[in-house]
Parts: sequence; C-alpha cells; structure tokens
Amino acid sequence: MKTLALAVLLLIGLTVPAWAEPMLINAAGATFPYPVYSKWFDEYAKIHPDIHINYQSIGSGGGIRQASELTVDFGASDGPMTDDQLQKAKVKLLHFPTVMGADVPTYNIPGVTAELNFTSKALAGIFLGTITKWNDPEIAGPNPGVKLPDNSIVVVHRSDGSGTTYIWVDYLSKVSPEWKEKVGVGTSVNWPVGLGGKGNEGVSGLVKQTPYSIGYVELIYAAQNKIDYGLVQNSAGKFVKASLESVTYAAAGAAKAMPADFRVSITNAPGDKTYPIASFTWLLIPEKIDDPKKGKAITGFLQWMLKDGQKFAPGLLYAPLPKEVVAMEEKAIGQIKY
Repeated sequence: MKTLALAVLLLIGLTVPAWAEPMLINAAGATFPYPVYSKWFDEYAKIHPDIHINYQSIGSGGGIRQASELTVDFGASDGPMTDDQLQKAKVKLLHFPTVMGADVPTYNIPGVTAELNFTSKALAGIFLGTITKWNDPEIAGPNPGVKLPDNSIVVVHRSDGSGTTYIWVDYLSKVSPEWKEKVGVGTSVNWPVGLGGKGNEGVSGLVKQTPYSIGYVELIYAAQNKIDYGLVQNSAGKFVKASLESVTYAAAGAAKAMPADFRVSITNAPGDKTYPIASFTWLLIPEKIDDPKKGKAITGFLQWMLKDGQKFAPGLLYAPLPKEVVAMEEKAIGQIKY
C-alpha cells in the first residue's frame, strides 16, 4: 500500500512523506561492543522508525579513521583516541562511553576442560613468544591437578586495527616491562608471534578450529561460540573470572575520578574482586554536526542509550555504565552543536 501511495503522490507532485525515506545515519568501528550496539540500533528503530543507524563492525582502527575523515556520521572505539589522532581529525571528536566489557583469554586444548588460571607473567610470556609450551611451569603452577600437554602453544591475535587489541596490550604493558618496551600499546602492534584473525569473530573462529591455541576476545564472543576462557590474576594477586560484577568493580575508581573527556583506562585496576582486563568502550561523535536533523537524531539516540539502552547490556554480558558516568555524559551531550 505504501508503494502505491508513494507512486500516486509522485504522479500528482505532492511532497513525499517522512515515512517514505527514513533518515540514514552511518557509523563504523569496534567489534568488541557490536552485539549490544546491534541490539540498541534495532530497539531504537522500533520507537523511531524514521531513523535507521547503519553500523559497520570493522574494528576500532577503522572506526577512528572513518570518524576522523568524516566518511561516517560517528565512529566507535574500545581504545580512546590519542592526542595526535584527535589533532589530525578533520573535526573535533567527543568520546562518549557506552558500556563496559572484558577481554578474556580463550583457549582450545584437546583433553582439557578445566577453567585455567593465568598469571600476568604467563599471558605476557605467551604473547611475547617466550612461553611456548602448555605445560610450562608458569601455566602449570597455578593450575594444580590439571594435566597440561607438552604441545606448542599457537597464539592467535587480531590482524586488523582493534580496540580489543588495545585493551589487551594496554593490560600487558602495565604488568610486563618487557612487553611495554618491546611491543607497547596501540590498536595495532607488531606481534612477536602468532596467527592473525579479523575481528573478534575471526579470532574466535581461529581459536575454535585450531588445537592448542590461545587468543583474546570480548567476553560475549567466547560465550556465544562456547569457547573455554580462563581466569586472570589481578593486581591483588587473586584469580578472577570475567563477569558483570568483576568488570563493574574495575570501573569503581575511574567512575569517581572520570576525566572530562572520558578518555580513561581501567585495566589492572585495584581490588580483590576486580577483573583486570576490562574497559569502557566509546562512541566518537563530532562536536559540530552540519545537518541539524542528523544532529538531533544522534543526540536523541545518545540520550536513549544512557537511560533505556543500558538495560539491554547485562543480557549480552556487558556491564552498564556507573551512574556517575551517565550523569557526566548527559551534561556532555550539550557540547554537540548542530
């Protein structure tokens, strides 16, 4: 019926109604939060059928690049942009935290079904290539009673620019001086060892099909793909499993001392119950949006995300934002001009 009505209107020269062509907002970036973003955009479209948000899950590196070059209406990243990246962008970009999540060490060891404990030294050594066997004492020691094989470890990492990588290497740089010196922090790094997979999806797939492998993915990807993932030793010396509760604990300090631009790291945060490889993830929104209609639509989505949208996060294993951060962001939306 709508098609017929539109044809009639065109024939008689009347204005095409709003429902004939929904506003399209293009966005791209992080794969880490893609499951919750996909849910949000679907839910938002139900109450705003005149707005369609098209999100491409291409990795944080791509999200930063496209937002900086204004080839999308907004970007998304799990690693905050550097000062240099912000200066090179064609427009001033604002960071808006959306949810919190966790990177987890996923592994595929035939014959081993136990939840393994990983020390920071073990994870750094594995990804540096200095720990090469599954039965290395640094892995076996914290896992008494688990018969680990003498097989070589196959390391899997991201091949694309990735916020999931940023979180992982940000953590490794804090716990390993050798990692910090030799590899460092970034959405892309020169990996000492390993196979590359594109996106959280690619890493999950490689680990699942490669015996004796280990990789890192956002928690929901490990859960959805039914891949084993381990506990990580935190700064208090406790082995903690990634969960909504342990990720929320990681943000406790940052929530009370959040910088005005929201660029903050919560890896290796203090606390007995804290999961150490946790992070906020951010939308990258232009401070000045030339199209007033798009500006109104984007700020409207941000307001919905901070209130109604947060309730969808736990079901997808993301931790909702602390209330202190939500309050700061609601004020920060006022910086967006259109």
